Amino acid sequence: MNQKTMPHTHITAKRGLFDLHPGEFWEYRDLIFLFVKKDLSIVYKQTILGPLWLVLNPLMTTLVYTVVFGRIAKLSTDGIPQILFYMAGNAMWSFFSESLIGTAGTFRTNAHLFGKVYFPRLTKPVATVITSAISFLIQMVLFSFFYIYYAAKGMVSTEPWRLLLLPVILILMGGMALGCGIIVSSLTAKYRDLAVAVGFGVRLWMYATPVVYPLSTATEGIMRTLLLINPVTQLMEAFRYCILGTGEMIPAGCVWSAVFTALVLLLGIVVFNMTEKDFMDTI
Repeated sequence: MNQKTMPHTHITAKRGLFDLHPGEFWEYRDLIFLFVKKDLSIVYKQTILGPLWLVLNPLMTTLVYTVVFGRIAKLSTDGIPQILFYMAGNAMWSFFSESLIGTAGTFRTNAHLFGKVYFPRLTKPVATVITSAISFLIQMVLFSFFYIYYAAKGMVSTEPWRLLLLPVILILMGGMALGCGIIVSSLTAKYRDLAVAVGFGVRLWMYATPVVYPLSTATEGIMRTLLLINPVTQLMEAFRYCILGTGEMIPAGCVWSAVFTALVLLLGIVVFNMTEKDFMDTI
C-alpha cells in the first residue's frame, strides 16, 4: 500500500473546546463492544449466582420498596399495582444512576489503561451507558411477566403507540447521565473528594425524583415546583406514561429535560476537552 494512502491517526494534545469527532465511536465500535462485554462479566465474576443477580437484584429491591413505601408508608401509586409501580421506577432509576456513577469513575478507575495506549477516551463512558441499558432491558423482561399477569386481570393497561416514546426517553436519560458523569469524571482528576460525593449525591437525587412516589402526590406549592425543576422527573413520569398508562406528561417539562440533557452533554464535552490533555499528570 502506498504510504500516502495508508490510514493513520494523528494524536495531539491540541483540541478545541467543542471537538467531539463522533466518527471515532463508529471506528472503535469493536472496542466499545469489548468494554461492554468486560463490564457485564466483571461485575458477576466469582459469584455463585452470576448473571442471575441481574434478575434477583431488581426483584428484591422491588419487594423492599413494596413493603417499606407501599405497605408501611402507604404512598400512592396512582392505582397501579405496587409491584409494577416500584419495579418500573427502580428499573429506570437504576439505568440512570448506574450510568452516572459508572461514567463518573471512568477516568479515575481506568487511568492505568489510558496511560498505556491511545483510543478515544469517551468510548469508555459510552460503553458504561450501553452496559446499563442492557441491564435495564433485562429488568424490563422481568417486568413484562408481571405486567402480563396484571393486564390479564384487567388491573393495568396502556396504549401500544406510547411505547414508541420509550427509545426517546432512554436516549435522553442516558445522555443526561453521560453528560453529568463526564463532568464529574473530568473534575475528579484534580478534586478526588468529588468521587466520594457523587454516590451520596445520586442517592439524594433519587428521593428528589418521583421514583417511589408519583408526581401527582405533590399537587401544588414549593414541593411540586422543586420536583418539576428536577430534569429527571419528567422523564420518569413519561416512562410510566409509556408502559403503565399513568404519569403526568407536561410539555414544558419534556422540553426542559431535553434542553438540560443537551446542555449538560455540551458542558461535559467542553470540560472533558479542557482536562483531557493533562489529566494523566494530575490523576
